Amino acid sequence: MIFTPATILLPHEKECALWSSIACDQFTSDAAYWEQVKTLTEGHPSAYHITLPEIYLEEGEACVQERIRSINETMREYLREGVFRQFKDAMVYVERRIPGGSVRRGIIGAVDLEDYEYAAGAETQIRATEETVLSRIPPRVRIRQDAALELPHLMLLADDVDRLLIEPIAERKRELAKVYDFELMLDSGHVTGYLLDRKEIQRVQSVLEQMGNLEEFQRKYHTSRTDPLVLAVGDGNHSLASAKACYDMRKEEMGVEAALRHPSRYALAEIVNLHDASLKFEPIYRVLFGVDHRQVMEALRRAYPQSHIGRTAAGEIALEYWAKDCEGTLSISASEGLLPVSLLQSFLDPFLQEYGGKIDYIHGLEEAKQLGRQEGNIAFTFAGMEKEQLFPGILQGGVLPRKTFSMGDARDKRFYLECRRIQ
Repeated sequence: MIFTPATILLPHEKECALWSSIACDQFTSDAAYWEQVKTLTEGHPSAYHITLPEIYLEEGEACVQERIRSINETMREYLREGVFRQFKDAMVYVERRIPGGSVRRGIIGAVDLEDYEYAAGAETQIRATEETVLSRIPPRVRIRQDAALELPHLMLLADDVDRLLIEPIAERKRELAKVYDFELMLDSGHVTGYLLDRKEIQRVQSVLEQMGNLEEFQRKYHTSRTDPLVLAVGDGNHSLASAKACYDMRKEEMGVEAALRHPSRYALAEIVNLHDASLKFEPIYRVLFGVDHRQVMEALRRAYPQSHIGRTAAGEIALEYWAKDCEGTLSISASEGLLPVSLLQSFLDPFLQEYGGKIDYIHGLEEAKQLGRQEGNIAFTFAGMEKEQLFPGILQGGVLPRKTFSMGDARDKRFYLECRRIQ
């Protein structure tokens, strides 16, 4: 079974608002945001104290190691001090009201890492959506390998156009036990969770099993392939890849049979319907730091000599650029179906390798523009992909370019809340 109940740990209800913090890969260039989180949570049990926001990876190896040591000790302290409520054999139905007012619905449970692979060309039922940057896995492995707990910001997508998996739960949620209901910090919306009963858990697993039916898969995607794709990683690709890496390490350490019974075989995650009306695919923009923006633009024009500055015509891709004293649109002739991010990234990788500089992946348009206009920076913004392209795209090409899309703006992202013991 690719998705199972788990023993889920939750903070006590009165602690939830300060416990729950945003995913570690958000606001990676906004130190002020994380300073606010630090101030709010000081002296309180909080997910902030047992996760490692990526912005802190720039502090240097010694500081990162100290943060990891503190994370591991704080996890053990929270377990000793009774910070958590425990729910055995549980799945949680989640309703997240995002800042725009719409509600995103999902189910929290444990995915079986035996059914997941992140490499391009994978044939498992759970697959990555984007290219996995292997260099980003070891830092996450260092955090997870000795951690007592996992806190997921993983969101897996189900291509459930008929709305059979999650939406029926909403119709009977009043019959379910509510386990949390609170406002998220820093104007990030509201979240409510309900404990699924045995009937709903069995129904959820039955629907997922049907999604993995070979004949249904071939009919749905008009394919002769024999490797059904059931769930695709929407958010947290590298975190799930790191969980897989840790599980593989356990296999080497204790043997396959013992590892199959170890908690590291599973990873806590939220399944969301790709067709949920609240789920918007937003492009993830590129900002370069420590570069000469004129040099960047000159190199980009040389790389694509068919490009021009100005209005984009049919058959062209638009890249908007934002720098300290210039901004505009670069229009580039491109083949049908090529994503702007694919075209841009194929230029940025060799440029940065040759000329130096740093790249960051920014989820908000205004944040990207603001960063791009600072001295020594340049930002690129562009149109994103449609979510209906996702599953066919994975089946056709294996994976998409890294950081192709984001599911909503930064404050829409999943917050850490539920925990599970992995040691």
